[in-house]
Amino acid sequence: IFKTLNSWFWWENIWMPVNVSWAHFVDREGLVFPKPHQLYATIPYAFVLLIIRFLSERFIAVPLAKALGIKNVRRVKPQPNPVLESYFRECTKHPSQSEIQGLAKKCNCTVHFVEKWFRRRRNLEIPTVLRKFREAFWRFSFYLASSIAGLIFLYDKPWFYDIWQTWVGYPFQTLLPSQYWYYMAEISFYWSLLFTLGIDNKRKASDTLRDCPGFILPLSFSSLQDFLAHVIHHLAAIGLMSCSWCGNYVRIGTLVIFLHDTADFWLEAAKMLNYAHWEKTCNTLFVIFAITFFITRIILFPCWILRATLYQPTYYSTTPVIAYFLFNGQLLILQGLHLYWGYLIFRILRRFIYLK
Repeated sequence: IFKTLNSWFWWENIWMPVNVSWAHFVDREGLVFPKPHQLYATIPYAFVLLIIRFLSERFIAVPLAKALGIKNVRRVKPQPNPVLESYFRECTKHPSQSEIQGLAKKCNCTVHFVEKWFRRRRNLEIPTVLRKFREAFWRFSFYLASSIAGLIFLYDKPWFYDIWQTWVGYPFQTLLPSQYWYYMAEISFYWSLLFTLGIDNKRKASDTLRDCPGFILPLSFSSLQDFLAHVIHHLAAIGLMSCSWCGNYVRIGTLVIFLHDTADFWLEAAKMLNYAHWEKTCNTLFVIFAITFFITRIILFPCWILRATLYQPTYYSTTPVIAYFLFNGQLLILQGLHLYWGYLIFRILRRFIYLK
C-alpha cells in the first residue's frame, strides 16, 4: 500500500510540465535541483533551533526582561491531592459552591482549603509574563533574522523586481545555496514550533490578541481547539513549503516566505514591550505592524504573488499540471485567512484610534 501511495504521490503528471520527467532532475553541469530527500535534514535542524532557542531565552531574553522591569513571579503550588486534581482535570476548573462543599466532605477538609487549592491550581495554568516574554523574544528573533536574511538573499535576484523571472526557464532552474538554507531554516522553525506545542504557553486565540494593544474583540476558543489549530497551521506551512521544494517552485516560494516574515517580527516586538508596559512604544510598533501587514498580505500577496501563480504559468504553458491547482488552492485559502486577520486588525486599530 505504501509503495502504491508513493508512486501515486510522485506521479509526474502531478508535478512536471508536459514532456518532463523526474529523470530530467539530475544534477549536471551548471544545474543543481532541489531533492525531496533533503527535507529529512529539517528534523535535526529543528533540534538545533531548539537548542539555540533555549540558550537565547536563558542568556538573552531573561536578562533583557529583568532590565525592562519584568519580574519572575513564583506561584505557590497547591498541596498534592489526587481527588481534587482528578476533579480539576476531568470535571471543571471552577467548581460551584455546592461542588466545593461535596469535595470538602470527600477529602475530609475545610471548604476554605478546597477554594484555596483550586485558586492556586488555576494560577499554575496561567503563564507568567516572563514566560510569554521569552516566547515572544524567540519568535521576534527568528522572524527578524529571517527577514534580514531574506532581503540579503533576494535583493540582487532579478525575480525580486520582475516577477516574470520566477518562471523563466522553469522547471530547469538551478538551486542556489542561499535558497537551500532559507528553506531549511524556515521549515525547521515550524517543525520546532510543532515539537514544543506541548510545553509552550497554552494560550487561546483570545489571549493571543489580548497581548496586542487595544484589544477589545470578544473571541473564545477552547484549549483543545487552539492546540489543533496550531497543529494544522504548522503542518500546513510545512506541507506547502515542502511541496514547493519538491516541485522546484523555490523562486516563488522564497518570495512568499519573505512577505510573511516581514510583518511578524513587528507584532512580536509590540508584545514584548506590552509585557514591559512601554505603552507608547508598543502602540507605535503595533501600528507599524498593521501597516506592514496590509501592504504585504492584503496588497502585495494577491497583486504580486497570486498574479505570478495564477496567471503567468498559463502564459508559459497551455496545459497546467495538477500541482498548479493544488498550490493555488492553498494560496487562495491563505489569502482568505489574510483577509480575515486583516479584518480583526482593522477592528483593533479602529477602536484603538477612536477610544484611545
